[in-house]
Amino acid sequence: MPIERGSAARAQAIGRVLIYGSLLGMAAFYLMPLWVMVTTSLKSLDEIYGGSFIGLPRAVTLEAWAKAWSEACVGTACTGLKPYFVNSLMMVVPAVALSTTIGALNGYVLTKWRFRGANLVFGLILFGCFLPFQAVILPMAQVLGMLGLSGSIPGLVLVHTVYGICFTTLFFRNYFVTIPDELTKAAQIDGAGPWRTFFSVYAPLATPGLAIVGILAFNYHWNEFFRPLIMTISEENFTLPLGLVSLQGNMGTGSVATVLAGVVISMIPALVVFIFGQRTLREGLTAGSHR
Repeated sequence: MPIERGSAARAQAIGRVLIYGSLLGMAAFYLMPLWVMVTTSLKSLDEIYGGSFIGLPRAVTLEAWAKAWSEACVGTACTGLKPYFVNSLMMVVPAVALSTTIGALNGYVLTKWRFRGANLVFGLILFGCFLPFQAVILPMAQVLGMLGLSGSIPGLVLVHTVYGICFTTLFFRNYFVTIPDELTKAAQIDGAGPWRTFFSVYAPLATPGLAIVGILAFNYHWNEFFRPLIMTISEENFTLPLGLVSLQGNMGTGSVATVLAGVVISMIPALVVFIFGQRTLREGLTAGSHR
């Protein structure tokens, strides 16, 4: 018996070492590009060309970061990525807030205040999830022109909001359908109307879902390249992904470190949103298993 227990413990320890070793190896493989970007952006130009890409910098310098932020030539303007960073924030924050709020209201109405034709409305909204953006470029551009929003940041907010409503509605409809209808009836007995019921009952219950949608929508809109490329004309309204492409095109006036510093800068907001929202995100992903 002691020999069998020792063999089982030894086999369990070996299996654990293999599992954790494999996980660490995969983590190192996927994090290697990030490591190269960060370390290279902290090196001088001479050290980059004369040393190793994966090695630690001999002397840490933030010159590339400062240049990428406020000095590098992006397109025809040598203002760095700061204006484009601000443009992305001005576009993404309202678009995420509007699409998430409208999607939550749509999901709430379609599940708790059903009306004749609700399934047809949901089917039409769901159809928007599979409609390629290329099919609506011209109509959307015409609408933005009629509204006087063509090529502007508010126009980009409208485009991203409309395109995001389909996905947020689908998510919240499937989320609210799992919540018992008795909560709506109890709120009605207490004298609460539809709006009061939503904000006092369903919105607090949907907090994990709001976090999931908010984080996913933020990352999606923040990294979006094609729609701003098509819908903006002036460089003044370029978003950060467009600025990064222009910065990369002007590498002759900068360096590899400047471009990589710009890439790392573009990753920071999405990383911050995930770090501060990961607990709520984890609760939302496991909420269905505890309901």
